[in-house]
Amino acid sequence: MANNSVGNTGRVLWAGLRALLVLTVVCGVLYPLAVTGIAQLAFPGKANGSEIESGGRVVGSELIGQTYNLPLKDGEETAAPDLKWFQPRPSNGLGTNSVNTRYQLILSGATNRSGDNEDLITWVKDAKAAVIKDNSTASYTVKPSDVPADAVTSSGSGLDPHISPAYAKLQVHRIAEKNHLTVARVDELVADHTDGRVLGFIGEPRVNVLKLNIALKELPRG
Repeated sequence: MANNSVGNTGRVLWAGLRALLVLTVVCGVLYPLAVTGIAQLAFPGKANGSEIESGGRVVGSELIGQTYNLPLKDGEETAAPDLKWFQPRPSNGLGTNSVNTRYQLILSGATNRSGDNEDLITWVKDAKAAVIKDNSTASYTVKPSDVPADAVTSSGSGLDPHISPAYAKLQVHRIAEKNHLTVARVDELVADHTDGRVLGFIGEPRVNVLKLNIALKELPRG
């Protein structure tokens, strides 16, 4: 009886081991290779992270936002924005105690602060004042009522690569002045890079900041 019990246990263990090996090969090797191969053949751009190239090198992904700042100076904790470029929305908070202030992928997530949180209110007020100051020029003054919500608040992930057309248009006069372009030309650039609703009714119109800045960089001057 004991020998039969040991033999049955051995057969069960061997069957389990064979199943483990087969499933490991099928699910852990063959399936991932098949999915990767199909994705590379059918959707190579998306499979590789929707990379965007400029000047012959990859400069980012159309799915992930990034900052456009001046080089960090000695003693500075946060670099100042480079105002010759279109700026993205804040990345998960506006202060040093926020979750993510520099579009760091490892820190993706929301601040989880309520609308009446004192820190959040202070960050939004400070951000609004900065937006008004940065985007007002000698010939154009930004009014508080002109500042859209996405100019002073982050997205749920803190990594949104898009801004609203309203925020892009708010920056037009500054961009024109800093880059010695006409307002009409920059307006046209924003319009050309504004994506509509998906299928005409899903989501909101949006502007990919990286694509817009690449187009700005490649724009003929003179």
